[in-house]
Amino acid sequence: MRMGLREANQHFSRAVKAVKAGREVVLTERGRPIAVIKPLHAIGSADAAIQRLAGEGRLRLAQVPGPIRRRGWRPIRTKGPPLSQTVREDRDAR
Repeated sequence: MRMGLREANQHFSRAVKAVKAGREVVLTERGRPIAVIKPLHAIGSADAAIQRLAGEGRLRLAQVPGPIRRRGWRPIRTKGPPLSQTVREDRDAR
C-alpha cells in the first residue's frame, strides 16, 4: 500500500490498520518512496533474535562459543574491605 505524507498524516489510523493486517505501507513524498512502515515479526527466543540481528548485519557472532579468555589476566588486588561491603555500609548510612 502506498500513501503520501499528507494522506498518512490525516489518516494514520488507516495505515496502522493495514500494518496490523500484515501489509507494508510505503510513505511517499511527491510520488517518491521515502519510508516503509511494516509489521514487526514476533521473536520466539533470544537465539532467534540474535540470528536475525546477525543476518541484518547489526552484530557479529562470536568466532568461538563460550566465555572470553585472555592469557595472563588476573584480577586486581586491592587493600581494604571488599567493594560490596563498602557499598552496603554506604547504603545503610543513608
